[in-house]
Amino acid sequence: MLDYNVLGGKCNRGLSVVDSYKLLKGVDVLTEEEMFLASTLGWCIEWLQAFFLVLDDIMDDSHTRRGQPCWFRVSQVGLIAVNDGILLRNHISRMLRLHFKKKPYYADLLDLFNEVEFKTASGQMLDLITTHEGEKDLTKYNIGVHRRIVQFKTAYYSFYLPVACALLLSGESLENYSAVENILVEMGTYFQVQDDYLDCYGDPEFIGKIGTDIEDYKCSWLVVQALERADESQKSILFENYGKKDPACVAKVKDLYKELNLEAVFHEYESESYKKLIADIEAQPSVAVQKVLKSFLHKIYMRQK
Repeated sequence: MLDYNVLGGKCNRGLSVVDSYKLLKGVDVLTEEEMFLASTLGWCIEWLQAFFLVLDDIMDDSHTRRGQPCWFRVSQVGLIAVNDGILLRNHISRMLRLHFKKKPYYADLLDLFNEVEFKTASGQMLDLITTHEGEKDLTKYNIGVHRRIVQFKTAYYSFYLPVACALLLSGESLENYSAVENILVEMGTYFQVQDDYLDCYGDPEFIGKIGTDIEDYKCSWLVVQALERADESQKSILFENYGKKDPACVAKVKDLYKELNLEAVFHEYESESYKKLIADIEAQPSVAVQKVLKSFLHKIYMRQK
């Protein structure tokens, strides 16, 4: 179960703990103990990701994950996967206790993982109740709703958590880094907007998946932008065709996106977001923290997959 669900991803979140810790310490090579502790926290985040994905796939009734069947679709697993998800989450507390109990920041680590898990679960709840099958209503979709879902569901555990772990390893108090938290959550929001854009405009051969946000009635950044810009007749096209599996309906939505020039809207958003993030990062007093934030931003800016 562990090999199937924890391994197989890109491990970006886990690796970010090690990279961020090196930048904060200003070294290229960590001691053996430092490397072990940073790697352990990186794996704790990968375990957290596995826990979220196992349960998310059940809730979304998904078929594949990382190029193989979702865990609950494996014969002889089925809904045993729910308990497996709970076990994955419980492993994190055990790993933290085993390797960090004697550390002065142990309680802060536990608090951090608990708080990020709560925020992510809250984001998942917002996503599920907003895109609920039985109550399709595009009038509920706006930029505020999209932003809340994204920040809670993705930004905290994907962007803030790895850096917060590195800061605690460095002996820092997270209370002094609320501005850093805000920048990373903003970066996570930008990352998800890119994801929404690539779902529609990315090359499936290149990004490794076929986008289904339109068919799945997702509260995507694109549909929110379309609703803001559309006149009444264009809105009726959206209301009639969004969230339907029929390829002809999907094509109509994509044609409308083209008519509203949403590609250009996205490129403008990307450029403005980058400028604002750079300005906010350069306002940080610590040069080491600036380096960490810039390394995150440069990994994702203008990405194609």
